[in-house]
Parts: sequence; structure tokens; C-alpha cells
Amino acid sequence: MLDKLESDRLTLTPPSMDWQNTMLQAVVDSQNTLRQFLPWVPNALTEQESINDMQKAIDNFERFENELRFGLIEKTSGQLVGVIGLVIRDKSVPFFEIGYWLRSSCAGKGYITEAVTRLERYAFTELSANRVEIRVAETNLKSQAVAERCQYLLEGMLVNECRLPSGALSNTLIYAKSQQTYSSSSM
Repeated sequence: MLDKLESDRLTLTPPSMDWQNTMLQAVVDSQNTLRQFLPWVPNALTEQESINDMQKAIDNFERFENELRFGLIEKTSGQLVGVIGLVIRDKSVPFFEIGYWLRSSCAGKGYITEAVTRLERYAFTELSANRVEIRVAETNLKSQAVAERCQYLLEGMLVNECRLPSGALSNTLIYAKSQQTYSSSSM
């Protein structure tokens, strides 16, 4: 089983009950920012929900099911700066989706771009991914910027595809990389 992934400034750590309380505090501290785009935030603000969610993430990781979730730990400070997940969309392809959130106080420092770059390398080189996607709400300009900085191709827009937590109807942008585009960009 995968122990951890390393990048220049971050350690991407598998889910662990050791991080549950820190994760809960990060969500509570950042809830106003996160709840704009992430519908799970209101349900993740209690100790019991946080424990249940962490146990589910641990089980998924151990079984290689649904999502491989990693805590983003800043190496110098040891602080949890966010979370990144590799959602398993289709093992037969293999096809994955990257999702992430960042602690509000850590925004604007390039952590998510660094984590996406490291996680996509794991997906393409270790898991033999043929496709990796990043899906973002059309109004989530910061996530769009991450996908574009990481050189994902905007493939299309799903019109009126989901509702934001505010209740507003939203379009979803689909950014993707294939094994071929990843291989040619990493040379």
C-alpha cells in the first residue's frame, strides 16, 4: 500500500485518524470559503461526522475504491494546508478525477498546483492512468486557474449540470489530460 507522496514543499499523506481533529479544524476555519462550491461542508462540521468521514476515507484508501484521499502537509511547518483526492472513475480505463480543497489561510501560495502536479504524476506513472480530469464549477475561477496552470485541456462545459450549495444552477467545466498529453509534456 502507498505510504505517502512527496513534492518540493508538501507531503501527501494517506488518511489517518491521527489527522482527523486537524482536518476538522481546517474545515471549520475555512467553511465560509469552502461552502461556496463544496456541498459536503455543512455536514462535515461536527466531531462525529469528521470521524465517520475519515474512517470512510481510510477504508476507501485501503480497498482502492471510490477515492484515494491525501492530506497536504507543508513540510517545513507540519501544518495541514488542504486535501487532495484521486477519485476512481473507471478502473478498466484507468480514468481518475482530481478534486481538492485548501485551507483559506494557505491560499495563493501554489500548494494546490504543486499537489495536483504530484498526484497526476502518481496517476499516470504508477496507476497507468489513460485519463485524468479536473471538474470545476464555471464560477470557481481559482480552480479553473489551477487546471490551466497544470496544463489541463478544457474539453467542454456541461450546461446546468449541478446546483451550487447556494442553490444557484451551475455549469461544470471539464479539464483533462490523457496519457499521451501527459507523456509529451513531461519529456
